[in-house]
Amino acid sequence: MLAIILALYTKNIVLSLSGGIFLGLFFLHGFSFLATADALVALFFSLLSEGWILKTLAFAVLVGSVMELMQKSGGINGFVSFMTQKTRLVNSPRSALLVSYFIGVLIFIESSITSLIAGAVGRPLCDKEKVPHAKLAFVCDSTSAPVSSLIVLNGWGALLLGLIATQIQTGIIEGDNVNLLLHSVMYNFYAMSALIVTFLAVWFNIDIGAMKHAKLSLAKTALHVNAHVSMNYMLIPIFLMIAFVFVFLYITGEGNMLKGSGSTSIYYTMLATLSVMFLYYVGTKNMSVKTYTKSAYIGAKKLFPIAVILLFAFAIGEVTVDLKTGEYLASLANESLSLFLLSGVIFLLSSIISFSTGTSWGTFSIMIPIAVPMAVGMDADVALAIGAVISGGVFGDHCSPISDTTIISSLASDCEVIEHVKTQLPYALISGFIAFFLFILFGFMTPGSS
Repeated sequence: MLAIILALYTKNIVLSLSGGIFLGLFFLHGFSFLATADALVALFFSLLSEGWILKTLAFAVLVGSVMELMQKSGGINGFVSFMTQKTRLVNSPRSALLVSYFIGVLIFIESSITSLIAGAVGRPLCDKEKVPHAKLAFVCDSTSAPVSSLIVLNGWGALLLGLIATQIQTGIIEGDNVNLLLHSVMYNFYAMSALIVTFLAVWFNIDIGAMKHAKLSLAKTALHVNAHVSMNYMLIPIFLMIAFVFVFLYITGEGNMLKGSGSTSIYYTMLATLSVMFLYYVGTKNMSVKTYTKSAYIGAKKLFPIAVILLFAFAIGEVTVDLKTGEYLASLANESLSLFLLSGVIFLLSSIISFSTGTSWGTFSIMIPIAVPMAVGMDADVALAIGAVISGGVFGDHCSPISDTTIISSLASDCEVIEHVKTQLPYALISGFIAFFLFILFGFMTPGSS
């Protein structure tokens, strides 16, 4: 709560996260300033020794290099020229945002890559049509995680299958984890409602709350399009990022993409993409080796602060896990709960935990081992309970200013994190209310169907 309040008040996300981390450690270490200071150093050393965290931070920095190189090559200008002058497919703010919307829906393999590509493609089009970057960030964020949690042929599916399999192996439930997951995804009401609400907001240009006052980018983007530069200098790197994610998920999963490592895959994807870009850009004399190197450095430097924010977001997530925030909230709900309200309460609990910790995956890991036994014990629909966990995890993560997906969507769209959170929140709350209503409704319609 301290981190969130400070973020909204100071608009300094690193300061806000630092305050939350320090207070949490202060509680954990008996209100001793010396012990808290030691624990703070130990926490960051521990995080920076985790391979997946280092790879995720490297991914955030390397994203900057890719985006800067695409801009420097002229490929983005060529793409804008093609979309706005040659084909006239993009000739309004609505069409500019719809391009990013459909990219977000179609590229479901990894939420970070989805946000990055939707933002990279949509940003020059939105600048051309004078669309605020906050609106682009809303579209990127509202499609990437929801679609990834609905079409589970990715890391999301791998995690959920593993968590459900654990419940089967321990004898809590019976059946096949794949069938149960597919059944549960049918109850992922938040993801469905978020996609519909986002599409309607774009199609009818619905601005509510802070979005009415979203500011246009003041960046001096090169919008004097150069029709002589091929848009392939932008499209080929984007295609490579999509293809390499599949390749590295297959490799790290030893032949099974569902078992692949998401953090390793996106890290190697960026390295491989940059390597091919070097050969392509320098080989076609688009730029010299010196220009390539300098541009890659400038891009990485621009996004280094984002990597720092991500590190602090991981740190506060670790602190909330140590404080057992999720288990405590779940225990409160388990004391007196109606069968008909079970899925609605699980959705709210998962939302609160995900919002507080900034991680949907962490929420799944906390809540599925709690929600499944609750559903079995009350003879409720297990798939509905798991669907409520998935929906709540995505909803809370969607709203949270300390979420890595929130930060990456802001990064991809060149929008301040706090502005993105404030402008997106009303739409997310509408989708969340719809999802909550549906969970209550289905709770009354499907009791005792475990």
